[in-house]
Amino acid sequence: MKVLGLIPARGGSKSIANKNLVDLGGCPLIKWTIDAASKSSLSRVVVSTENQEIAETCRSLGAEVPFVRPDSLASDDAQSIDVVLHALEALVEQFDAVMLLQPTSPFRTHDDINLALTMNHDGASVISVVPVDGTHPARMKFIEDGFLVDPPFVEEVENMPRQNLRPMYIRNGAIYLTTVNDLKSRTFKGSKSRALVMPKERSLNIDSQFDLIVARAMVGGGLI
Repeated sequence: MKVLGLIPARGGSKSIANKNLVDLGGCPLIKWTIDAASKSSLSRVVVSTENQEIAETCRSLGAEVPFVRPDSLASDDAQSIDVVLHALEALVEQFDAVMLLQPTSPFRTHDDINLALTMNHDGASVISVVPVDGTHPARMKFIEDGFLVDPPFVEEVENMPRQNLRPMYIRNGAIYLTTVNDLKSRTFKGSKSRALVMPKERSLNIDSQFDLIVARAMVGGGLI
């Protein structure tokens, strides 16, 4: 199967200025994703950006930036599916599937990418997830008029041990592998989707200054 690795990297970011180029471990944040993708078995890896500084930085890091993303696909409201479809249209080469690799998930490895590729053998999508552990939905509450209200899916027994709750997972944003046919139907998940379970230390998604502080502490502490 011929798989395109697509790294989306728009210039605008309200939570962290110039987020994709912010320093993490002595290099731009996006370099972590470029390095992992380039070491993997992906057929081709390209960066999609509308920002000239990001494009030049990525090229200096050895990444391919073969087209300019339209500004209309770099807004806060732009959808990732449209960014992927634009990339497929902009490239002359044909692919069977696309793996979306967000730069804000720097700790995914080339082994994670390669594992996802092996899981896609029958056309099912592959989405990376991480266990929710203690933040299990069955323990969550609504607030109405200042009072805690149990949701319909509340735990069977109050303060039920986590080990007795059915394990649940949440997308970590690191890997979305989807066939082109499913993408053209405007879905990353498709009709069936396999879970690539990743550990918490590789599932950090940098969306805020706090996340960036944690990421830098992990790198500085040798946890990555």
